[in-house]
Amino acid sequence: MSKLLYKGYEVELKYNSKLKNTYIGIESENKILIKTSSKSHDYILNLLELRDSWIQKQFKKHKTYTSLDMNLEDEVLLFSQKYSIDSQEATLLRDKLNRVRINSPQKIMKCYDDFYKGRAVTYLSERTEFYSKEMGLSFDMIKYRKMKSRWGSCSSKRVLTFNTELMKVDKNLIDYVVVHELAHLKHMNHSKDFHALVEMYLPQSKQFRDALKHIRLR
Repeated sequence: MSKLLYKGYEVELKYNSKLKNTYIGIESENKILIKTSSKSHDYILNLLELRDSWIQKQFKKHKTYTSLDMNLEDEVLLFSQKYSIDSQEATLLRDKLNRVRINSPQKIMKCYDDFYKGRAVTYLSERTEFYSKEMGLSFDMIKYRKMKSRWGSCSSKRVLTFNTELMKVDKNLIDYVVVHELAHLKHMNHSKDFHALVEMYLPQSKQFRDALKHIRLR
């Protein structure tokens, strides 16, 4: 792994000799990530120049994103609201943190992840049961896990999977994800019929969908 600068942006290079193509991604407000099999900096810089308009567009879009970050051990983000670690909302998390003997970043993050998973199991199961009855659609199982790029999924085996990071966003957006995944039980696609079904139960579904697109999961 190496780094270079391009127009004031930090460029992180990850080499993989097995890659047939070079991939460009935007990691943060001033960082570009490139996965490539080439070790030539000239090749990378020429590629960046060729893709400059796309890169600038992505950085503009990135500035509109809402971050789910918080100050670990001082705050907890729950349903789009930040609470002090001393608040009632953070009681379970605070208890978990107090039981950590070795104060490492990994163990602290594990406490947060466990806290969000516990809240997700309780809250998301209730909302899924509610909308399942409203929509007349049944599922076989719900799974909960932390994901980097998806809010939820629905398999052909009628298994719903929800991202535990949903506990950080507004409740309206959580309902949208629940209804969205339940709708896939009837339409395993994103057709007009699928969107019409979602909108039948959530008239503001397009607004909620757009809001989720501007939340940075990573």
